[in-house]
Amino acid sequence: MKIPFFKTILAASALLMVCSCGDDSPSKSDDSQNQAIVVDQASWLVTIDKKQYTIGVDGKVKDLDGTLVGLADLTDLTNVTVYAMADQSKMATGINTSELEIITATKITSTAWVLSADQTYVIYPATDDAIDPATGTGIGIVTDASGEKIGYFVYDASQVGKIVDLNNVPLVENVDMTTLKAYAANTIIPSSSSAAPIQEKSSSSAAQQQAKSSSATAKSSSSQQQQQQQASSSSAAQQSGGNTAAFTIKYVNGGKSGSGWATRYWDCCKPHCAWSGKGGKMTKGCDASGNKINDSEATSMCNGGNSGTCLSQIPQVYNDTLAFAFAAVPGSAGGECGKCFDLVFDGKGKYESKNPQKSLKGKHLIVIASNIGYDVEAGQFDIMIPGGGVGIYNGCSRFNWGAQGKQYGGLLSECEEEKNYNASAYKSCLTSKCNSVFANDAKAKEGCLFLANWMNAAGNPTHNYKEVECPQQLLDKY
Repeated sequence: MKIPFFKTILAASALLMVCSCGDDSPSKSDDSQNQAIVVDQASWLVTIDKKQYTIGVDGKVKDLDGTLVGLADLTDLTNVTVYAMADQSKMATGINTSELEIITATKITSTAWVLSADQTYVIYPATDDAIDPATGTGIGIVTDASGEKIGYFVYDASQVGKIVDLNNVPLVENVDMTTLKAYAANTIIPSSSSAAPIQEKSSSSAAQQQAKSSSATAKSSSSQQQQQQQASSSSAAQQSGGNTAAFTIKYVNGGKSGSGWATRYWDCCKPHCAWSGKGGKMTKGCDASGNKINDSEATSMCNGGNSGTCLSQIPQVYNDTLAFAFAAVPGSAGGECGKCFDLVFDGKGKYESKNPQKSLKGKHLIVIASNIGYDVEAGQFDIMIPGGGVGIYNGCSRFNWGAQGKQYGGLLSECEEEKNYNASAYKSCLTSKCNSVFANDAKAKEGCLFLANWMNAAGNPTHNYKEVECPQQLLDKY
């Protein structure tokens, strides 16, 4: 995904540290301090209207506080356009990324302070047993931007101290933690669930300062202006694959495969693949009453028009181990409209592996690509589920529905917070919300309950995927 950018990053990585906001970086044992620009992935630093922003490899544009403010179309890295999150207007055009400074990622595994000096220092607070109760002095661990332990932060009760290396040699003196910004975790240590950082559990992909949960990734942007991309040939030879209770899954020889995770959304917007000229098979758009709109150029509900997502495209249950659904794929895969993929869940979750995720092990969800999102990452499939969160854009005001829950993650994310992350309570909570929110819309309620029942209220389950021949069950609704 976005290969040219990774080549640029690789070429520059030996020369770049996380950038300092000041003109000069302090040397070792220098008293001066600068706030770091902290990103969770390699990013560009760009100035738009005299204000600095970062553009991540996933196309997310943030201000220096880490707030998501826009999306960048990275189709042409020499001519990037940035769209504002609020109204999809163009913030900037014609950006040539080769002329921009590159910022490397900073790995943070739990709440920490970040100092930009001769290099980036990630300072973790002292644990209780590393604090002298009599004097208030403490010793915290310090890592570099890559997460490697490089020393300690020794400080007094006023939270002023020094960074020393592993041999107790001073690196930076007079570090005042009260002047540094604290950052939430953007990395979870996979080897130990107890090492997961303090985090807010709500809302889909964001390894940013936004905490990781069953929905921590920003959702698909179906109404964003996007580049046309032709689909690859669908004439590849196919072979029989898995068999799920009398249903034969036919895998595509040479088709795409990999691993990733499933998020969820339902924004009611007109899908990307419902516009003409997007490559691959066109899907349909519908009005708020569910009637098909034949004009492929009809304006999306999310832009004040009447064309939106068809409720006939809710998930379909075949049996206990097989289901079908519509999904958004990464923006870099814009030509994959109408392609299908078999997601086989492995019983784990991207951010947590509790009983809901474990219960999915071995289940197959076959999805068809009807939308793209420049904020959807490689290996991620953003499943269309009513009540799954509206994400960036919201066209659902046209429907007689109740509140849709958290912007990212929807009703399930709301249940997570309400039930204090007690996974055993998610399903009953979500079932109740689906019945209430969609009380006047049986079709939408059926789609919402798919997440509660067939998916057992599992957030962000991980999977292995393979490209497959599209089943008729999906083509009939496409």
